[in-house]
Amino acid sequence: MNNSFAVPKLTKENYGSQEAWEIVDKGYDEPENEGALNQAQKNNLLKARKQDQQASSIIHMGLDEAMFEKVASTTKAKEAWEILQNNFKGVDKVKKVRLQTLRGEFEALHMKEMESVPVISQGFLLL
Repeated sequence: MNNSFAVPKLTKENYGSQEAWEIVDKGYDEPENEGALNQAQKNNLLKARKQDQQASSIIHMGLDEAMFEKVASTTKAKEAWEILQNNFKGVDKVKKVRLQTLRGEFEALHMKEMESVPVISQGFLLL
């Protein structure tokens, strides 16, 4: 199983037409007392909920099973997106550390006086 997974970049340009980016970027607040809202506020809340559901669906469609499990318990698209961002920030840090380690090992490789070409080439292959 290939563990490399690229999350598509969710931006206004590629999801803006579906009105998803704003709700993912800014989120929305659920009122404590929905009954106290006037009709315009209720309409705005319903619109925000609908946009959030659409954004959540878009996010979920782009995930494999393992990644979906990480965001399945979220109730809002913004929460799911933040989990995905945090998850992949860690992956990037691990990759950078591994790359630095490999660079150091590569720079330390040099042919010693008594080494033959096959021996040194085997050292390169082990990297």
